[in-house]
Parts: sequence; structure tokens; C-alpha cells
Amino acid sequence: MTNWNKNTRLLLSGTIIMSLLLSCSEREEKKNTGDVNKNKSFCLDENLKIKTVNPVHEMIINEIPMTGVVETVPDKVIHFSNLVNGIIVSTNFSLGDFVHKGQVLAKVKSTELSEWKSQQKILTSQLTVAKQEFKSVQSMFKDGIASLKQLNQSESAVISLTSELEELSSNLALYNASTENGVFLIKAPGSGYITEKNITSGTHVSAYNESLFTISDISEVWVQISVYPSNIQNINQGMEVHIRSLSYPNINFIGRIDAIPHVIDNDSRILKARVSIDNKDKLLKPGMFVDVIAKQKTDQKAISIPTDALIFDDNENFVMIYKDDCNIIKTPVNFISQNNDKCYIEDNLNPEDKIIVKNNLLLFAQIKNFQKQD
Repeated sequence: MTNWNKNTRLLLSGTIIMSLLLSCSEREEKKNTGDVNKNKSFCLDENLKIKTVNPVHEMIINEIPMTGVVETVPDKVIHFSNLVNGIIVSTNFSLGDFVHKGQVLAKVKSTELSEWKSQQKILTSQLTVAKQEFKSVQSMFKDGIASLKQLNQSESAVISLTSELEELSSNLALYNASTENGVFLIKAPGSGYITEKNITSGTHVSAYNESLFTISDISEVWVQISVYPSNIQNINQGMEVHIRSLSYPNINFIGRIDAIPHVIDNDSRILKARVSIDNKDKLLKPGMFVDVIAKQKTDQKAISIPTDALIFDDNENFVMIYKDDCNIIKTPVNFISQNNDKCYIEDNLNPEDKIIVKNNLLLFAQIKNFQKQD
């Protein structure tokens, strides 16, 4: 009996000791687990590529959206009108073609042109005689035989005939005689694109009537901007504008407002501001509609960041600031205004801060989920 009691006491003592050891072990494990959770933080995945920019402290620029239409520059447009009555024999051009100065565009048959050629020959002969007579009178005047009046009359005749011949030759320079009798060639008076064509074979044309065709040089174009009454006070001459077309969505044409008239268009009741655009690549075509953004400078300074850097979540705006791979800070910012490529916020960022602009939305969501799990 005594031995049984002794064994029982030994068994109970061993059980108590094991329970104490297990309890201590569990407490230590929980402590270690708590330390791991306490030190755990979000780190950037090495496969996730990011891009950062620094905030910039600058003047706020407001953007004013408008629309416009591309037009040719009037001084670079040639409206060709026929100088004589006649019939178009043939044409060698089409609407939209590019033509070079001196290129034959059409043939016209006219009796008046034949008369001009004959008159040119007559004037040339008369001028030759007048010049010889003027030299003779000059010699006689030096010898005291001819009077000053005779000398002036002789000189006046030469000047008058020269002027008539030059005018006639200038008109004939637009037409070159063909081998066919009475048929002359109409040549392009300048280089450019055919933007209007009003003749075909067999068309009867009248002198100084409507334009036969129009040649436009579109290496420079105008954009006529529609300025509505609500924006008139914000638009100034010299203001920078950015122009885009649906035809070239990735190309930004930059210019400045050249002129703002003081008269509102009677039909549309809007103001038309003009912008000159260098168009050497011939991308902008007359009649094309474009979107226009006018850049209005202000006196207010703020921090600017790319629009892609701003994150809106739960009625707040945030940016992601990169310190290192395991230290990415979700920072709230106070939004002021925004344009197409940048937004302005209050001065609560440092110039040396690295603002994430690529994969920032994905990082924001990952960090937010990580914090919820933690």
C-alpha cells in the first residue's frame, strides 16, 4: 500500500512538471509569433516595376477648352481668273493635286489671245522705232537743233509704249502659245495644292468672271478659334494654345493667338480668334475641325504632379511616396485644380519626395489590403 501511494505521488509530480513545461513553451511560442507580426511590413515585389517623379513648385496654369477650324492663309492663296473669253479645251489637274509654278494646268481656245499676240508684235515694233527716234532727238538736242519739248515728247512715247508692252507681256506670260492655232496654255502662277476647281473640258469662260481654280500654299495655316462670350474675358492676344485633331490624336500643335477681333460674328454670335500654325508636314487640312486648349497663366503658386500620380479613394486624394522597397507611404493631399496632364495640390509635399506614377494604383490596393489583414 505504501509503495502504491509513493508511485502515485511520483506520477502526479511528473504530470504537473510536464504541464508547466508545456505552458511555458506555448507562452514562448506566442511571444515569438507576436514579435514576428509586430515587425512585419509591406515590401515592394521585385517583379513590380514603378516609376517616380519629383513634385514641382510652379504657377498654376488653367486650361480653357475651345474648338476651331483650319483655314488657309489669305496671302498664300491664288484665285486664278481668266483674262479673256474662251473655251476650255482640256484640263490636266484634279482637286487636291499639288502643282508647281509654271506647270501646265489647262488649254483654252480664244480669238482674243491671238489678237494679244498680234498686238504684242505691233507694240514691239513701235517701241523699237520710238527708241531710235528718241536717240536721234537726244543727239539733235545736244547739237541745239531739237527743242526740250521735242525731247520730252520722244521720251514720253518710249515710256508709254514700254508700259503697254510690259502689261501685255505680263498677261501673255500666263498663257503660252500652242502649236494649234488660237490655243493657249494656262500655267500655274504659283506652287501649292488645288483647293478649288471650277472648270472642265468644254467649259465656256468669261474674262474676269469667276475663279477658274484656286491654288493654296498650306505650309502655314490659320486656325479660327470659336470664343464664346463666357470665355472672352479669359482670352488674350499672345496666349499659348495647344491644338489637336481627331486625325492625329497623338500630335500636339502649339501656337499663339495672333489676333482677336473686336467684332462678334453676326451669324454665330461668337468671337473668332486667330492662331497661325506652322504646317510644313501638311498634316492640317483646310476645313478640318480641331480641339483647342488655351493656357491661362495665373499668379497663384502650387505643387504640380502628373495627373496619373493622383489616387482618389473614399472621398480623399492620395499620392504614393517611395522611400525604399519596404517603406512606401500613402500620403493624403489637398487637391486644387487639374488639367490634361498635371494637377495642382497644396504645398504639403517636399521637392525631394519621389512620387510614384506607374503602378501606383496597384500598390495602393496592395498596401490597403495588407493593412486590413494586419
